[in-house]
Amino acid sequence: MPTAVILPRVNYLQLLLPDFSLILCGYLVCRFTALDRTVWTQVDKLVYFFLFPVLLFHSVVKSPLDLGAASHLIAGGLTVAAAGIGLSYALPHLPFLGRHIDAREHAGAAQVGFRFNSFIGLAMAERLAGAEGLLLIAVLIGVCVPIFNMGAVWPMARQSQTHFGRELLRNPLIIATASGLVANLLGFRMPAWLEPSVSRIGASSLILGLMAAGAGLQLGSLARVKVLAVSVLTIKHLALPLVAFGVGRLLGLSQVQATVLLAFSALPTASTCYVLAARMGYNGPMVAGLVTLSTLAALLSLPFAVGLAGR
Repeated sequence: MPTAVILPRVNYLQLLLPDFSLILCGYLVCRFTALDRTVWTQVDKLVYFFLFPVLLFHSVVKSPLDLGAASHLIAGGLTVAAAGIGLSYALPHLPFLGRHIDAREHAGAAQVGFRFNSFIGLAMAERLAGAEGLLLIAVLIGVCVPIFNMGAVWPMARQSQTHFGRELLRNPLIIATASGLVANLLGFRMPAWLEPSVSRIGASSLILGLMAAGAGLQLGSLARVKVLAVSVLTIKHLALPLVAFGVGRLLGLSQVQATVLLAFSALPTASTCYVLAARMGYNGPMVAGLVTLSTLAALLSLPFAVGLAGR
């Protein structure tokens, strides 16, 4: 009879409350102070072109990637990524759903169904599995973030009838993650004297990115896209944890690897979803609403996924 594995208790509300409170703070500041949309439009540009790229590059290079030792975990992460992207892309083509989903709104929102908040992922992995968990989630971040960013850009570039390759080459988020992955594999490490400054830039990108999402938030815009909203959030917070559970069993992952993969699959979506959609000319307020709902939905999906890991 298999031995039951007891996973550490995690306060999910405490883990997710800072992100939600920053979204709320951005919403209130934009609506009730002189810091209106004209200010936050400039903040969007700062986050998109400078702060987030620095954060992504640093997140990928700061932990050595042992691709050989984590090959099964990488295969699991890539499978979850493929499932999330495939299911999100398929929504307009599904019977009964497709006719209720606008193609342009779907192009901007599809990314919500598979991208993830790496900061919450790092915090979650450390609480669940300590230093080993941090190393494993770093591997998933390094391998999956470039794929997810390309997956996010593709439907928007296609819907706008712009050249996909050109969009990739000039997208700062993709440039940062791809160059970070290459630098990591080549053995680059951030100099000790530069580490504190880069860490502070990364922290500021998270704060301003979430506040910018709150500033652009218009929950009323979700009323027009109810089917799309429910669909992408169901993929993100129910379908992907189930896929991760099946993949973990199929690949025979260790308990720690399976736990990290399942937590990874259930994380709230990335706050950069709003920034990317807004900068590419899509419905930023609607995507900001989805980011907010995804942060709340993670209060259910994370305990669900970690509970599956315990099995």
